[in-house]
Amino acid sequence: MIPLRTFHIHIKGIVQGVGFRPFIYKLFISHKLKGWVNNTTDGVHIQFNTTKEFSNNILHIIREKSPKLAVITSIFLEEVSFSKYSDFKIIQSTFHERTTQLLTPDYAMCENCSKELNAKENKRYQYPFITCTNCGPRFSIIRSLPYDRITTTMDNFVMCDSCNKEYENPMDRRYFSQTNSCPECAIELSLYENGELQGNFTDLDYIVKQWQKGKIVAIKGIGGYILTCDATNADVINRLRKLKNRPTKPLALLYHDIYELAEDVEMGIGEKIELEEPSSPIVLLNIKKDRMTPIALDEIAPNLNHIGVMMPYTPLYKLLLDKFKKPIVATSGNISNSTIIYQDKKAIKELSKIADLILLNNRQIVVPQDDSVVCYSFIKYYRTVIRRSRGLAPSYINPDLILPKSSVLAMGSMLKSSFTLLNHQNIYISQYLGNTENFEAENNYKNTLSHFEDLFQPKLDIVLIDKHPNYFTTIFGKEIADRKNIRSIEIQHHKAHFFAVLGENALFNSKDKILGVVWDGTGLGDDGNIWGGEFFTYQQGKTERIHHVDEFPFILGDKMPKEPRISAFVMTSHMENNKIVKDKFSKTEWQIYQTLVNKTPLKSTSIGRLFDAVASIILNVDMQTYEGEAAMQLESAAHRYFRTNNFTKFYSYLKSNDIPKNFVEYLIKNIISDIGKGYEKDFIAAKFHISLAHYISIVAGQIQAKKVTFSGGVFQNQLLIELLISFMDDDFELYFHKELPPNDENISFGQLMYYIYNQD
Repeated sequence: MIPLRTFHIHIKGIVQGVGFRPFIYKLFISHKLKGWVNNTTDGVHIQFNTTKEFSNNILHIIREKSPKLAVITSIFLEEVSFSKYSDFKIIQSTFHERTTQLLTPDYAMCENCSKELNAKENKRYQYPFITCTNCGPRFSIIRSLPYDRITTTMDNFVMCDSCNKEYENPMDRRYFSQTNSCPECAIELSLYENGELQGNFTDLDYIVKQWQKGKIVAIKGIGGYILTCDATNADVINRLRKLKNRPTKPLALLYHDIYELAEDVEMGIGEKIELEEPSSPIVLLNIKKDRMTPIALDEIAPNLNHIGVMMPYTPLYKLLLDKFKKPIVATSGNISNSTIIYQDKKAIKELSKIADLILLNNRQIVVPQDDSVVCYSFIKYYRTVIRRSRGLAPSYINPDLILPKSSVLAMGSMLKSSFTLLNHQNIYISQYLGNTENFEAENNYKNTLSHFEDLFQPKLDIVLIDKHPNYFTTIFGKEIADRKNIRSIEIQHHKAHFFAVLGENALFNSKDKILGVVWDGTGLGDDGNIWGGEFFTYQQGKTERIHHVDEFPFILGDKMPKEPRISAFVMTSHMENNKIVKDKFSKTEWQIYQTLVNKTPLKSTSIGRLFDAVASIILNVDMQTYEGEAAMQLESAAHRYFRTNNFTKFYSYLKSNDIPKNFVEYLIKNIISDIGKGYEKDFIAAKFHISLAHYISIVAGQIQAKKVTFSGGVFQNQLLIELLISFMDDDFELYFHKELPPNDENISFGQLMYYIYNQD
């Protein structure tokens, strides 16, 4: 008989809160192995008796059959001093000095819980907080590591005998399910209405009746409160917009089920799968002309062809939508441009000014999160993450990156802010934290960073900041560095964008010259100007800015991005017979702005402002109430043209592979000429998009780069991505972002990549 030895397995990755210990328990019991498994602050540990040969076999089985939600980043087997075990058990979690555990995101309700929710014989029938080891809140409720009930906000809820038996039964789906509860030991709802708080609220039919009456209902979800109303009632949607101070920005919808949704939108298999993923994000989908549901489209998404939709990812949402049987508006619970409200007292104080009633629950939220947003291009079905938050944040796993052992904090940008922490060779990228020009967003940023510091206790070596001296993240980053007596390093905004997409695609070891196209709205350049239409090359650690669109005057600071007509003005101010633009201004405005254009030393190469100018000229979008509004309407106009027409360079304003001396001026002159010829607006918008894709392909050909990467907020434009793939895919290797948004949410990750891999 071969003598038994003792082996230890250490597993790292997303392995807590995903049913990993119950999986190990069942696996080892089935193979009659004896020992123990536990959680620690650096992953999952297993110690057991077996032979040398079978120790390797069990390692292979763990890799192959681990839980669906688990992501193993490393698994290490070693023989240790012999200990004899008489059984196999899950033992109490332990705390290591070094916290290296990746954080598990929040998950949508799983299929099994969904079935139990509507099974009359089940004890959790119609229970709004049903969960198991495969679903429910994780990141949003965790106070400390490792992930156990006592380290979450579920610690306040004492399980009943029945739930406790499930929790302790290795064969039960709720074995060690930290969010386990039922109607006997319930998370309780309460209702705030007319200044009174009603506890132990259970009448969900009442909420449905309020929707039917045209009421606005605030509901506490996983990451914070959402504001809801009937999506077919134009009057209540307009009232919600007015109270929320959100005049035109599109509103997300919650649909009853995937079949109802399919009647209203164009949905491919990728989009359907995305909607049903455990992350359950908002997915942007094009609306059918002959949709079945009478949603108030003009009020929900003014001047756009698409809507953002999601499935009811919590049992509470599912119960309510099953009763209502129509889509509802589901927008973040806040005043526009503020952060999502997640604390109950603040919800009562602030949201009662908007909502007619507020549905609360007594499970606390530690980390607020907006819903993630994903979209797919409409022909190639290329996936783009627009907002990375609930269900996707915060752990980032890329095994192809070589990471140093130092601890680094990258502060990110101002708009669409996030921070990135490198700690013990793990990367954590915070959820979307909003526009830190806003005081509440600043506080949310600080609180989230403080929470990460409490969880991981990093001993920071360096802080990375944007080059713009007035960004909150830059100022705060310098304060942190000074307080800890460590260095801070400035990294230029667009270089961070470039390195973010290089990092996501692990291109740093490529010997080829790589072209980086970075197009966005605003970023301080190395020369003190406002960049945004940049072309970089990267080769063997060296980065160079090799091209950019033509400079134009930048005036009036933040007023310029908010008024697309001003971008149109500065790009046409020296043109003759410019009546289309001149009619947008009073005589006084025209004179003042002309003086500013002639005197300002500040220049810009921003493609974001070019989109604004063209939207103003073609579509008369002269003011915008949210970032990117003009560009989104321009994309929608072009998309309408391509619904019935093919992609072709024939309609590019560039008629050869030579770039005009002043590309911006050349484009706008041709656009104004087409308007004068009476061409349809949608056709001109399409020609503009075609010309931009053609322009990039010409630059790539001229510098002879076979690998081309794309980053920056402009590449949220799915039509532009489709055109680039159509025009360039045969001759170039194209690389886009994968798990990170192309917008400024990726800046913090790009700062980290630049610090690690740049050799200039």
